[in-house]
Amino acid sequence: MADQLRNRLVDAILAERPVPADVERAMRTVPRDAFLPGLKLENAYTGQAVTIKDNPGKPLPLSCASVPSVVAMMLDQLDPRAGDDILEIGAGTGYNAALLAEIVDRGSVTTVDIDPDVALHARTRLNATGYEHVTVIERDGLLGAPENTPYDRIIATVGVWDIPATWWDQLKDGGRLVLPLRWRGQTRAVALTRHGDRLVSDGMELCGFVPIIGQNGEKTSPLNADDTIRVHYDEDQDVDPDGLAATLQTRRPALEAPSAQRVGGEEPFDGVWLRATAGDDRVCRLEVTSKALEQELLRRPAIPVRSPVLVDGNSLAYLTITREGADAERSFRLGAAAYGPRAEKLARDLVAHIDAWGSNRLAVPQMVITPADYVSTTGHAISKPESRIALTY
Repeated sequence: MADQLRNRLVDAILAERPVPADVERAMRTVPRDAFLPGLKLENAYTGQAVTIKDNPGKPLPLSCASVPSVVAMMLDQLDPRAGDDILEIGAGTGYNAALLAEIVDRGSVTTVDIDPDVALHARTRLNATGYEHVTVIERDGLLGAPENTPYDRIIATVGVWDIPATWWDQLKDGGRLVLPLRWRGQTRAVALTRHGDRLVSDGMELCGFVPIIGQNGEKTSPLNADDTIRVHYDEDQDVDPDGLAATLQTRRPALEAPSAQRVGGEEPFDGVWLRATAGDDRVCRLEVTSKALEQELLRRPAIPVRSPVLVDGNSLAYLTITREGADAERSFRLGAAAYGPRAEKLARDLVAHIDAWGSNRLAVPQMVITPADYVSTTGHAISKPESRIALTY
């Protein structure tokens, strides 16, 4: 029964996107249910994430088993090969480490987790499924695992806001790093290859992951007394939460500006956010709860829990989507809703980002990451304590 469910899950993943033969083989071999004891067999083979440890008082769990299709996608990005030495940051259930062990064969897999319960779970389940040779270390993942360096591949299965210098030191030149990188309120699985002091991307995919413990560069501020409207931003951004809150409290109607871009009901438009971050340091994330929407505290954002927003002092403009013409192939129009004294300029700038995305909707930028102290002649970059990120279209 487990074999049938496992193969059905892999078939469903392959129907959505191809993966390399060795990744497919590993996913048909490793029993995901064995890493999720206590879960109903059929639930272990659905396209869902599974929480393995809660994080009391926090909106996200401390650790979870990732969605299987995302696991397959990131293994495809990593491109592990037989004989490779792999470092995984975030042990989770141990399942991903087992998949890697199947793929690298004569190579090695080291997985690190800061939480003792999570590390013990991974160690126990790996032992029970015949992967005793995988090294499990209870440690802050930001430190990596220098005792088994250098690595051909490093993969992070937790959201990373900044790339620590320790990972640079432990990755071979020419090696690959795949991680859910967080910047300007969004998270994308980015595949990078090291070329000396540069990490150069060759792909990125939208994703969501529990953030790594120990990086505090992302901030969250409520914009109303009920904490039902929030702005998420990076520490280098000039955000005035009190001023934004005062602006929204006036309850004035939004200034609305439509773009020239229309989308179909299932057509993704997350590329607007990505495009905007390439050169605009005002991009943040707006989160609006269902309660705030019911109270009509502001115009509905395109995706209430995570919409891109431009913030300038006490003014903001965020992405909206409006139904126009039910019979049209693309019956939804993207636009901007803005509040505050600089509402008109912010709305105009956001519409410009939308239209820039619309000129080539499938375009993916190249990301180049360098150490923070690296002297570069490239243009706009996002500076973090340990790294510098540049995006180019």
